[in-house]
Amino acid sequence: MSAGHMAVTSPAAAPAAAVPVIVCDTPQDECGVRDVLDRLGDKWSVYVVVELASGIRRFKELQRAIPGGISQRMLTLTVRRLERDGLVKRTVYPTVPPQVEYELTEMGHSLTHLVKALADWSIAHRRAIAASHEAWDAAHPDPEAR
Repeated sequence: MSAGHMAVTSPAAAPAAAVPVIVCDTPQDECGVRDVLDRLGDKWSVYVVVELASGIRRFKELQRAIPGGISQRMLTLTVRRLERDGLVKRTVYPTVPPQVEYELTEMGHSLTHLVKALADWSIAHRRAIAASHEAWDAAHPDPEAR
């Protein structure tokens, strides 16, 4: 395998315990996966991607659409990071005041099926996860252990 590349193994190829999910060239090489997971592990980034999947949004429209509310500063940081990653395109129109629109790039749109798959998985397993929480909480009554 060439430098910076990884192989992703199929779960059907071998038992999960026998073969790592991600194989990089060297143990020190994380194949860039950490950067992507850091970005997508951020709940705001996922919300922005989900919202922009349905089309172009102006800043305030995007801010209002995100569940739970997001501060102007956090949304600004989030869209800047996504723009830097090549997932979001920012367009500024020379009006007074300036009008700014955000949309997913082609690469950003290619991510939406993965986000949908994760959402589908979470919906399918929601009850089992809730049952696991209840069982674990019952076995660990100390709230500090949670």
